Amino acid sequence: MDIIHDTKAHLTAEEIIVHAQNRMPGVNKSTIYRTLELLEETGCVFKSKLDDRFIYHHAEEGHHHHLVCRFCGNTIECDEDLVSCLQRALVDTYGFQADFKHMVIHGVCRDCREKV
Repeated sequence: MDIIHDTKAHLTAEEIIVHAQNRMPGVNKSTIYRTLELLEETGCVFKSKLDDRFIYHHAEEGHHHHLVCRFCGNTIECDEDLVSCLQRALVDTYGFQADFKHMVIHGVCRDCREKV
């Protein structure tokens, strides 16, 4: 938990394993994976799929989302307020309560759109 909390970036499980093994040589990878699962289930961390990997961040960072350009790979953090309208519309229209804790939305950034 300290590794995720102290690191200001989103980390993959593999990066967390490296940090943990540096702090506690001999710690088993499976223990770290089980701990990450538990931390996610209890709401202490958020896990999101980014391309072909999962990333983790501390829940204290709050809900935010990532806009990822499929051309250049640039990632832009998107504020929760922008998706709250969609969340309300889903409840109003379908009675569906969406769980938007940490989304990754793929598309094309402004710079890449202007190049085309």
